[in-house]
Amino acid sequence: MTMVWLLAVAMAGMAVAGGKESVEKYRWNLNDLYPDKAAFEAARGEFAKALPTLEEQKGKLATGPAAMKAALDTLFGLQQRLGRLFSYASMLSDEDTRVPEHLGMLGETRQVATEFGARASWLAPEVLALPAGKVEAYLRAEPSLAVYAFFLRDLERQRAHTLSPAEEKLLAESGLMSPAASTVYGVFSNADMPYAEITLSDGSKVTLDQSAYTRVRALPNRADRLQVFQAFWKSYKDFERTFGTMMDAQVKRDLFYAHARKFDTCLQAALAESNVPEAVYRTLVAEANQALPTLHRAFRLRGTLLGISDLGYHDIYPPLVPSLDATFPIEKGESLVLDALAPLGPDYVATVKRGFESRWMDVYPRPGKRSGAYSNGVFGVHPFVLTNYNDDYESVSTMAHEWGHTMHSQLANAAQPFPTSDYSIFIAEVASTFNEALLLDKMLAAAKSDDDKLILLGSALETMRGTFFRQTMFAEFELATHTAAENGETLTGQRLSKIYGDLLRRYHGHDQGVVAIDDLYSVEWAYIPHFYRNYYVFQYATSLAASSQLARDVLAGKAGARDAYLGLLKAGGSQYPYELLRNAGVDLATPTPYRALIDRMNWTMDEIEKIIARRGAAAKK
Repeated sequence: MTMVWLLAVAMAGMAVAGGKESVEKYRWNLNDLYPDKAAFEAARGEFAKALPTLEEQKGKLATGPAAMKAALDTLFGLQQRLGRLFSYASMLSDEDTRVPEHLGMLGETRQVATEFGARASWLAPEVLALPAGKVEAYLRAEPSLAVYAFFLRDLERQRAHTLSPAEEKLLAESGLMSPAASTVYGVFSNADMPYAEITLSDGSKVTLDQSAYTRVRALPNRADRLQVFQAFWKSYKDFERTFGTMMDAQVKRDLFYAHARKFDTCLQAALAESNVPEAVYRTLVAEANQALPTLHRAFRLRGTLLGISDLGYHDIYPPLVPSLDATFPIEKGESLVLDALAPLGPDYVATVKRGFESRWMDVYPRPGKRSGAYSNGVFGVHPFVLTNYNDDYESVSTMAHEWGHTMHSQLANAAQPFPTSDYSIFIAEVASTFNEALLLDKMLAAAKSDDDKLILLGSALETMRGTFFRQTMFAEFELATHTAAENGETLTGQRLSKIYGDLLRRYHGHDQGVVAIDDLYSVEWAYIPHFYRNYYVFQYATSLAASSQLARDVLAGKAGARDAYLGLLKAGGSQYPYELLRNAGVDLATPTPYRALIDRMNWTMDEIEKIIARRGAAAKK
């Protein structure tokens, strides 16, 4: 048994916002979880004392539905309590990551969570040891078991991949070791790796660690960008062998768990948890490859807008056009988000407004605060949102994104009992990117000039390029590396660079003269932390395709579209995520949603080219 905590991280700056970061109304209120740290410690102590009750029904499930009900009540009751404990400890630490006491609280909570998993590991094998039909008989005999029906039937679906109680306990306890490759990667790349120092054209010196790279890779001076890329990727190339060893260990870890649970492939194992058809993954990859001419068109348009005839990989990050010449203080940003969400109805908007007013969000950056943004839904309380708001349009868009997650959690938690409230990661990014689409539509409608429209359209184009095509390229890399391991191949750094470099050149049209890819850049795989999350990144691309179709229908006023979408959010985890989306009108195992997204991307480029043409015509007058 594992819990799913949503951490959809979007990078954000860390500039201090004029002292506002210390104002209480801009800080989330963790007292909604526990009055103080002492109350949290007491609750964790009581939770630890209650863990032995997980095993009180062990060996008794065959005696009747009452024993099954008692076991599941205990399991899910403790799981709900653990979610609250973990949320408090992790968010308290995120407020200031420099505080050792809070890191200690988080580490101790993780240890308790591991013990919870180990003590609960007997239940699934014992359920599956019951004679065929016994669970269904229990469900008929005891109506109060209905809340656990989906859970029990899902166990039956996974019968072939569930092991004996002793084996399940051993796998659960291996969770203490399984993050080793990821942990080593994080420590080495963030703390110990020697990064190069360069001198930019303005005379400033920069040590090119990961944070600095994301900041300076989009510099307006092209010579600076080339220097950044050459120096940064050489640092990774110098440790290609080391990173290859880490990645090989990670993929072999995935292979171990797939084989332990009797799956043929790592992809099957990864998709089985949420029962996502393999056709979804393979259709995504196939459709992205078929649509590469659209991606190449986007790169050529980038070259036109930047005035570069020989586009290189070091040219893919500068903004296509300048940022909006406006500031968006948090009150203005919140107002824009509320206005944009109006198509989802007054109740939806009122809930978001209540969250803004009730300190569900920690708004501004400050020293020690975790970077990025996320939403954390806590059953029985309310969701919490972390942002690092910088009074710019990107911050507004990030806020809309995170409140999509927040409303997904809020609606699911209100409509579902705890056992079916938690939705799959596969579906998580739908609500967030849906909100981004509504915000873009609102901003485009309000834009007063071609300049503003061009900025918004350029931003939307880059989102589609980066989220759909880049993430699918990552997904194809994961498939290739895991397939190689399944075939008995050791993944050396050199081999990984060959696989990744071939994909880079194909996706970026290197052989067609679209974007030139230097061989050095083939080591980029070593920089991507998502590869330490087994078959995760493809869900960004599928979610964007799904949300694009759903948002299009809602904005067009299609009959029943809004109710279908809100029904999807309220359903939580009461069905498999693929089925929930299909019920809402999106079948991700077919080409339709991906082609709709590509059509939107081409429409966006059509609109940009119209603006360019108007500017050209005006210049000739």
